[in-house]
Amino acid sequence: MVYLTLAPMGKDILKLANRLGQVSESKRLHITTAESCTGGGIAAAITEVPGSSNWFEYGFVTYANRAKMDLLGVTAESLQRFGAVSREVVEQMAAGALAAAGADLAVAASGIAGPDGGSADKPVGTVWLAWAHRGAYPRAQQYLFQGNRGEIRAQAVEAALAGLIAMAEGDKPPS
Repeated sequence: MVYLTLAPMGKDILKLANRLGQVSESKRLHITTAESCTGGGIAAAITEVPGSSNWFEYGFVTYANRAKMDLLGVTAESLQRFGAVSREVVEQMAAGALAAAGADLAVAASGIAGPDGGSADKPVGTVWLAWAHRGAYPRAQQYLFQGNRGEIRAQAVEAALAGLIAMAEGDKPPS
């Protein structure tokens, strides 16, 4: 049996989480997360920031498709037609988290961190992220990250936080 240990968060992730906290506090924004492949890593980074409970109340780890449907309102049709790692599903995850948490901003992540599970269409490292702002349609972006499982997940967390900061500052996240 192999046991994995979580590596400490990198300085870049902590800098991004702190910046998100500063912007969220100053603009009185509430953030939520909907995570699959990152397994709560985005929420973990956010809660490293002292006082994050002022702007972060909910985080959803919906690793299984059933959880995506039950907690976030992802449709079975989207999961069957497009797969869990798709634009359609992460957009539904982000919108569902936003509604369930009553937050101002949401980010959703779904991907294939490996080492197994990839395909020709969706190789290991494929990650879809979506960001949603209350009153607006979610914006999604596909990434192809490189590295081992931990490195892929860390890159996804960094990209998710950077997109949240962009939205909080009034810019658009990647699309």
